[in-house]
Order: sequence, then C-alpha cells, then structure tokens
Amino acid sequence: MESDTGTATGNKPHAKTRSAPPSDVDSTSRRRPWWQRWGTGWLFPAQRQLPPADPSASATSSLLRRRRRGRRFSPLTRRVLLLNMLPIALLAAGVVFLGDYEDTLIEAELAALTVHGEIVATGLGEGAVRGGETTINRLDRDQANQLMSRLTAPIGIRGRLFAETGEMLGDTRTLRDRAGRITSQALPPPNAQPAPRDALTRLSDWIDARLRVARSDGEYVELPDPVARDYPWVEQALRGINTRTARRTPEGRLILSVAVPVQRYKQVLGALMLTHDDTAIAIRIRQLRLDVFRIAAVVLAATVLLSLFLASTISRPIQRLARAADQIRFAREGTPRMPDFGARNDEIGDLGESLRAMTDALWQRIDAIDTFAADVAHELKNPLTSLRSAVEVATRIDDKEKRAKLMEIVLDDVKRLDRLISDIADSSRLDADLQRSDPQVVDVGRLLSSITDAYNATAAAEVGVRVQLNVLGGKPFIALGHEGRYGQVVRNIVDNAISFSPKNGMIALGVMRERDQIVITIDDQGPGIPDANLESIFRRFYSERPNAEQFGKHSGLGLSICRQIVDAYGGSIAAGNVRAPDGQIQGARFTLRLPVAA
Repeated sequence: MESDTGTATGNKPHAKTRSAPPSDVDSTSRRRPWWQRWGTGWLFPAQRQLPPADPSASATSSLLRRRRRGRRFSPLTRRVLLLNMLPIALLAAGVVFLGDYEDTLIEAELAALTVHGEIVATGLGEGAVRGGETTINRLDRDQANQLMSRLTAPIGIRGRLFAETGEMLGDTRTLRDRAGRITSQALPPPNAQPAPRDALTRLSDWIDARLRVARSDGEYVELPDPVARDYPWVEQALRGINTRTARRTPEGRLILSVAVPVQRYKQVLGALMLTHDDTAIAIRIRQLRLDVFRIAAVVLAATVLLSLFLASTISRPIQRLARAADQIRFAREGTPRMPDFGARNDEIGDLGESLRAMTDALWQRIDAIDTFAADVAHELKNPLTSLRSAVEVATRIDDKEKRAKLMEIVLDDVKRLDRLISDIADSSRLDADLQRSDPQVVDVGRLLSSITDAYNATAAAEVGVRVQLNVLGGKPFIALGHEGRYGQVVRNIVDNAISFSPKNGMIALGVMRERDQIVITIDDQGPGIPDANLESIFRRFYSERPNAEQFGKHSGLGLSICRQIVDAYGGSIAAGNVRAPDGQIQGARFTLRLPVAA
C-alpha cells in the first residue's frame, strides 16, 4: 500500500524574514524598580547586562557557572524568609512604642493620687486646724504632719504640706512618728557585683531610656528647703485648684505630682502635694515589652523554621528540575529524564509533569528527526545511484536507441528526485504550518460533498471508478481544523483507493457522529491490506503499489502526512479491511475520527 502526498501548498519553500531580537542596550537604559536596586545581591539576583555574544556559548557558560556555584540559601528562600519575618519584626517594633498605653497608666496613677490627695486634704482640714467659725483658722503643724504621715504611709507616697503663706510645714520623708521608729534598709555587701541582666532586659532598658525622655511637663528639681513658688502646681492649689503634673528628674525618672488645696469652710489654709515616682509603671511597661519580645522571638524562630521548610519544598524541586534540564542539555549519550513529582498535588507537581511530557515529546521529536534524516538519505540514494549508472553507461555506448532509453531513465530519475524532494519539503514544513495556524470551524459534510462531486466528474471518466457519499444522521458535521488540510487527507486516501480499485469499481465515503467525534470512513473494492501492514503503511517512505503501476511515481509519504495532520488536530486515523460474512477481504477501509467543534 503506498500513498501520494496530494500537497495543498506549493513545492518551493518560501523565504521568511524574521526581525532581530531587541538588543540589550534598550534593557540597560530602563531603570529597574527600587526594590530590585535595593535588594540586588541579597534579595534579588543581580542582572548583569553583557555585550551581545554567541547565544549558544553564552547559554553553555551560564549553565556551567550555575553548576559550579553553590548557594547556602537560594534567592527564593531569602524572599520567603524576608516576607514571613517582616510582619513579625514590624509587630515587635510597634510594641516598643507603647506611648498610649504608658500615658493611660500615668493618667490613672495621677487620678488615683488626686483622689487620695483629696481624702488627705479633707482629713487635714477637719482634724488639724486651730480656730473656729468666728476666728482665724490656721493649720496645726504637729497635728497636720502626724495626720499626713499616717494617711500617706500605707500607700508609700510622699507628702508635703505647704502653708497658705507658701512655706513648707512638713515632709513625710523627714518626719518620724512619736515612737521614734527608724526605717531600715538592707545594703548590699561590700564589693558585691550587681546581678547580671539578660540581653532582653538591657534592650528594654535602653529603649525605655530613649523613648520616655520626651514624656514630661518639664524638669523636676529636688530642693532642700522648698517653698510654694518653687512648684507652680502648688501655687495653683493655693488658689483652690486641683493640679497634677508629670515631670522628669535629671536622672531620667518620672515624678508624678498632684497638688490639692486644704480647705475649711471654703477657706484655703494650705496646699498638699503628693508625689510618687513611676517605678511601678516602668516595671509594667518593661515586663510587657519583655513578654512581647519573648513571644516574638519564639514566633520568629518558628516562622524561620517553617519558612525554610516551605522554601525547601519549592526551591529544591525547582533546583532538581534545573539540574535535570542541564543534564538533558549536555547529554551526549542516553536519554535522561526529568524527575518525577507526580505525587505532589500542587503547582510544582504540575510543572514537573509538564516538563516531563515536554522532554518526552522533545526526545520523540529528536528520534523522529534522526529517523527521518536516515530515511531521506536512503530514499535519495536509490534514484541517485540509478541516475549515476545511467549517465556512466550513456557515455560509453554509441547506439543512439540505447542512449535514448538511458536518457529516458535519467529523466524519470530526475522527476522522481524532484517529486521526492517536494514531498520531503512539504512534510518537514507541515509541523510548523500546523503549529502557527489556529484551528478553525470546518463543515465536513460540505467538504466531502464537494470532493465527491469533483472525483465523479474526473475519476469516473478517466478510470471508470465512481465515488459515493453516505451521510448517516441529520446533525451538522462541524469539526475543528483546516479545510485545506482535511481535504488533503481525504483526497490522498481516495487517490490510493482509486489506484487499487478495479475498473467500474466504487469507493464509498461515509460520515456520522459519535459523541464528540466525527467519523469518516473510506471503503474501496481493492485487494485490501495485509493484516501485518495495517500500521506500517503509515510509516514514512513505505511503498506497496499494484503490480501494473510504474515504479517510482510515488514517494511513500502520503499516508504519513495524513496521520501527521490528523494527529495535530487531536484526531486519529486507522486502516482496516472490509470483510464478507465468510471472512473474505472485499476491500480496504480507512477510518478518520475528527474532533467536533464546540
């Protein structure tokens, strides 16, 4: 069984022009984004613009450099680490600035001092005043100091009492009760070293010392013998106004102060100033920071480990794919394959499967090219050998008749070479033509009807073979592909059927729908196809012609091109035989299955 190509395009390859790729000069003139310029070398890989060179040599040297270069952390791993660590770092940094929380604590402490000051001032106005409703009222120094000391001692605050003239009447720091009780405090042993502080405590103290300097109403100075005018908020209290303030000492401690007027019968007899440092507030702030830092450190460590694990599940498979691609690129023997990631139900697995399929297709294409080249060399060698023999013999004989016969052989071989080269060129261009053009909607019923009419007008008159079209079903037969290529396939098979059909025979074309396929059958009444050759007839340069036909008129590429076209559109083509009930072969049958257009 042999086939003719039925080429739909011209035999001469047409030249094509291709625009030059954009030069690197344009890309270097473009300014890269700031995040790439900032992260180049650590976060983003450096992009060096090299002068134009041999592409193959540049690719080879790049692959060799990547083979030799070892990375502790890939750029992808660094990006994953940065993006996962950044939110935690920002959260930890934000907790450092606890200004609002600290202000709330200070306001709460000042409010508590004010309430306590009002209680103490009321007690002083009721129990430490000399005089009555009709006499001048004055604070009794001794009674006032004792009462102030007893009322302020339980909460550990310092109280100072000022007379209405501005002089200080008493200070709980220097007062002693009547029993002469002395307050003792244990001192550290001589030459004792302070307990070492951990890094988090030192960091918290350092941050606290720099963030809390600005949170103050002014400077607080401790004077040996103060008077009311040394403290503006006390002067406000002597005018009958509760006043509170937060001021910082030269050592950096924050002193919270409230001044409350001491009154009796609406008369301001003095001012009570209560002070308390921010030790408790600082301890609470420091403890909060330390807790947040510890939690952030634990979360950060877990994030780093999880990020490294996540990055490894992404970068390592990609690196394995890259190394496998390098091995395939430099392979000299054998057919190395891409690693199998089919067990991963994610995008990496999809990428691995796609690359494996692509690699297998490339190896098949390379093998097909090698086989095609060997077949072409073999097929071209036969007519060239015949041509050389005829030319050599023609130069040695003088008989004109024999020389004329040799010239006919030469002409036949030249025509055979021309036909063979044209078919080879069409076959080699076919893949590119099919890939460049998008499938279109083809009315298969109308195409088969026009082909049938054309053959009945020519083949019936020339060789006495009729072509009949049988349409099964009333549905439209719309397929995806190209009308010219589908017509090439059908005409090629019909031409083969005509060459094998007896005189006054009939070729039957049938078309029907099977689910999402259009099935086309082409039956002839010839000798059929041997069962052993049902698949081999689709190989390149396979030729099996009727005995009466002249040798060399067919290249043996027709059915191979038919399968190539049908496979490119997602269809299939198969050969078989039409058998009688007794099993006798009554002719050959070709079955085409084409995809239905959605």
